[in-house]
Amino acid sequence: MSATIHTNHAAADARASAGASATEAIIGGRVELQLLTTLKCNLKCTYCSLGVGDVLGSQTELKYDIEQLAAFAERHLRDKEVYITFYGGEPTLNRRMIEAVMLRFPTFRFQLQTNGTLLDSLPDHVLSRLSNVLVSIDGGQQTTDGFRGRGVWRQVHRNVARVRPRLGGSVTARVTWSSPDTTFEEFDALAEHFDYLYWQFVAGESYGEDALRKREAVLERLIAAFFERTDRLYPLIPIMGMVRNKVLPSRVHELYAGLTQCRVSTHILNVMPDGKIFPCPDMMYLPEMQMGEIQGNWLRRSPLQPHPAMPCPSCEAYAWCRGNCMKNLYLGYVRKDDRYRRNVVEPICDLIRFMGRAIDRHDPRRWFAALPLRVRRSLTDCEVYEYVEIMP
Repeated sequence: MSATIHTNHAAADARASAGASATEAIIGGRVELQLLTTLKCNLKCTYCSLGVGDVLGSQTELKYDIEQLAAFAERHLRDKEVYITFYGGEPTLNRRMIEAVMLRFPTFRFQLQTNGTLLDSLPDHVLSRLSNVLVSIDGGQQTTDGFRGRGVWRQVHRNVARVRPRLGGSVTARVTWSSPDTTFEEFDALAEHFDYLYWQFVAGESYGEDALRKREAVLERLIAAFFERTDRLYPLIPIMGMVRNKVLPSRVHELYAGLTQCRVSTHILNVMPDGKIFPCPDMMYLPEMQMGEIQGNWLRRSPLQPHPAMPCPSCEAYAWCRGNCMKNLYLGYVRKDDRYRRNVVEPICDLIRFMGRAIDRHDPRRWFAALPLRVRRSLTDCEVYEYVEIMP
């Protein structure tokens, strides 16, 4: 890893002394250190959020070294439970960094978010240390290959099957729900082949009236299937998370201090290859979002906080949603991007409310009361909640 430092130390020290302390910057006892090993990627997915602001591919080499990262952790994270997510670009393109970080921080937990095409290139000593692997996939073969390239779906499934016996933890299918034509059957197949399924509604203009109805029809079937059984969980993280928050509302405050469950307001630090730190991986193109730097060893409170312009407190879903995606709210209501608000933010909020009402029709408290204790624990204490946004 390069030890080159591109920073003004005097300015960094001034920011560090004037900024918030680590206690104020990180809320709670945990912190997720999301390390972008590179911004290079071997795929060209049509909806890539890092394409905004020309972030993708803009940084391919690290500008900080492992000891600078260790000094930052010692100063700001020493009293926290730390888990590291290796992120990109495609993080496996910098395997050397992954191995170095695992060696330097043996007590941390580790997660990998990957497109899966190079997953089988990782050695056993890396795979065995991963608590969770988020594998990006978009649904069935036609849907995935349409967004990611011919043959990707087959390659991802083959690689997951190859490494699964050597993985230390779970494998989660991470779906960006881009197409309104993605079917229930596609989601259901992923739930069978992966330990968990997580989806996120795409932050793009694909929510016309017909597109919303199609998604709602799929959501109705997914939610009905979730409540059909009590002997095991249908492992759909967004539904699991919503049901947990409705049945045990105290959990909303336990890990997130009542703030957004995408963690950007509380305890996630996204470290770019150049060492700059941002709260949200989709907003690293905005200089005003920077909240720290590895080389200068400074950290301040996340600038993505609840704002009076955000209408969330008056929403029926707020008690269990807690604001969903802070990036969407910031762009739509604080930056006043009216087109983005109308075409992206509001339709996604409509879908969240739709899911909440559909869940309520199945009487989640009564369903929860009928669960065996082992299934209850799977719902209430799922570790994957710590690695994804929960709300889609």
